[in-house]
Amino acid sequence: MKEEIRTTDGAAPVGAYSQGLVVGDFVYTSGMGPLDPETGEIVGADVAEQTHQTMRNLGAVLAVHGLTFDDVIKSTVHLQNLKEDFAAYNEVYKSYFTQPYPVRTTVGSQLMNILVEIDFVAYKGR
Repeated sequence: MKEEIRTTDGAAPVGAYSQGLVVGDFVYTSGMGPLDPETGEIVGADVAEQTHQTMRNLGAVLAVHGLTFDDVIKSTVHLQNLKEDFAAYNEVYKSYFTQPYPVRTTVGSQLMNILVEIDFVAYKGR
């Protein structure tokens, strides 16, 4: 059984996908970028600013079910400029978590007008 997650506090989907799904004890988010939830515009001129907005969007989806970044167990991250932006992105990213950090895959990708996209798997069964 799947339950869709929708919130106006996070960026609205720009295609045929859900912001998130609850399946059993797990929450899966879509890949999210640095879009302002109210305007749909890209927030931030650099990867640090864009990562903060992306994390705020993801946090809003988690919050629908009372979850926080502490509940995230896995993330997948796409960076437009992997070599140039990894250090700045990583500093912002790790500021949202405590150890042990979620497992993570970070790859370079062609993204549409954004510098970062992130998705999560979170566990809500505690």
